[in-house]
Amino acid sequence: MVVSTGINRVRTAVFISGTGTNLKSLVKFSKTKLSPISINFIFSNNSKAKGLNYAKKIKIKKKVLNFKNKKLSENKLLAILKKNNIEMICLAGFMKILSKNFIKKFKGKILNIHPSLLPKYKGLNTHQRVLNNKEKYSGCTVHYVNSKLDSGKIILQKKVKISKKETVVSLAKKILVQEHKLYPKAILQIFNY
Repeated sequence: MVVSTGINRVRTAVFISGTGTNLKSLVKFSKTKLSPISINFIFSNNSKAKGLNYAKKIKIKKKVLNFKNKKLSENKLLAILKKNNIEMICLAGFMKILSKNFIKKFKGKILNIHPSLLPKYKGLNTHQRVLNNKEKYSGCTVHYVNSKLDSGKIILQKKVKISKKETVVSLAKKILVQEHKLYPKAILQIFNY
């Protein structure tokens, strides 16, 4: 893993596809004294991602590539990340699967947050599947990204109790609150803070 040394924070990119609530939480965390990272770049595959408005507001460099041609988009993205000296990537609601080649270039330096207690419920429609199976608990997981979907080494997890009247919306909200706490904690843990 990348080593953070005091003032020299690890230059980090956040990849988003949607509202960017985890992005906001990571930016807020990056501005704290304890944070080993700085957020220097925001990337999205979706030009309508609400999180991009936030990036504009806080004046962090951003780029959108539509990923229609994945190889081309990834090569462009790798060049941009290199130019901006990005050392680590945090996926935060990024809805595209990165290629083996891309992951290899950032080996051990890409993190993801997933709204379930992995290895259970990888992929999409997590909350619906959890409720359909009448689980008593769900939660969220921060893990390293490898070439298999939601299968990298787990860093931290947070369990959330499911109430009897739980809906997909209420469960998603409940878990999102925990995601915002868990991602910074996981980052601190990998840097041994």
